[in-house]
Amino acid sequence: MRFKMSVAVASVVAAIVATLPGTASAAGGDTAPGAWEPAPQAAFELPAGARCDFAVRVEPIVDEVRKLTLATYPDGSPKWELFTGALIDRVTNLETGATSTADASGTSLVVYGTDGSMTWYVTGPVLLGFRENAGSLPKGLWIVDGQFTVKFSPTFEKTITMLHGTTHNVCTDVD
Repeated sequence: MRFKMSVAVASVVAAIVATLPGTASAAGGDTAPGAWEPAPQAAFELPAGARCDFAVRVEPIVDEVRKLTLATYPDGSPKWELFTGALIDRVTNLETGATSTADASGTSLVVYGTDGSMTWYVTGPVLLGFRENAGSLPKGLWIVDGQFTVKFSPTFEKTITMLHGTTHNVCTDVD
């Protein structure tokens, strides 16, 4: 099933790449695709109540994520980027020491808005944190798996639109 979903994302990417200009001047300064490069995830900690009811640490234990910049704005900031690769995170409850692993090895096409918004077109699992009343899922650290879009507002509120898939709050695994 993941193969079929990856083919769907690849088809979208191929269609976008086919529309990219051959030169910067052809699109008023937009640039063409670059090369794949590592896109490591930094470990982070959140205080109790921020995502889980307890303080939590998320750190990659396998991180082979890479990104391809497909287009940039005239100032050089990314316009479209593709992210893919293995990402397994260890989630630790800092109060009890309980740990769990979360597979976040999805593929995402990220479209950046000039206002600070983003839209992710995703196949496979990703780990997303939700603040209280700041998106379409309750507060938590969520593995969202399947085929879906995530729209981020400039204030990082998230709205998920599922084509098909599942959601799981990883906070419950280490509670």
